[in-house]
Amino acid sequence: MKHKKTNAMRMLDRAKIDYEVRTYEVGDGHMDGKAIAHIVGANVEDVYKTLVLENANHDHFVFVIPVNETLDLKEAAHVVNEKKLTLMPMENLKQVTGYIRGGCSPVGMKHLFKTTIDQSALDREKIHVSGGQRGIQIVVNVNDLIDITHAQTANILQK
Repeated sequence: MKHKKTNAMRMLDRAKIDYEVRTYEVGDGHMDGKAIAHIVGANVEDVYKTLVLENANHDHFVFVIPVNETLDLKEAAHVVNEKKLTLMPMENLKQVTGYIRGGCSPVGMKHLFKTTIDQSALDREKIHVSGGQRGIQIVVNVNDLIDITHAQTANILQK
């Protein structure tokens, strides 16, 4: 399946970072990460989702966690030195990031937000993240992802 370059891919290309593209057919409904992992032939532990949270002042923070896990909101706030964070309203996602639900990549957002990748990613050489459009996953080296997003790593999952 031919696909056009997304912002995420263009940014990775400019940084001369190797990545692999995996595409899948998108239906009308929302697909969860476990289903996407199965469709693209990936181990579910290697597929990560991107969540955008905000503080009371509407400053935005990006968290990248395994699709089969849940973000610990208190721990997430703690690692970015905030009192409280909430999930950004879905209707603001495209305006703030340039991406839509199901296609939100940690790479190539409109702004470089403070990004935290769950520490579990360090146990893997590569992980799958959204490629910047529904139906596209990119497989990228974890250290390259950390570098291009200027991310920190931390334990941010619910126990």
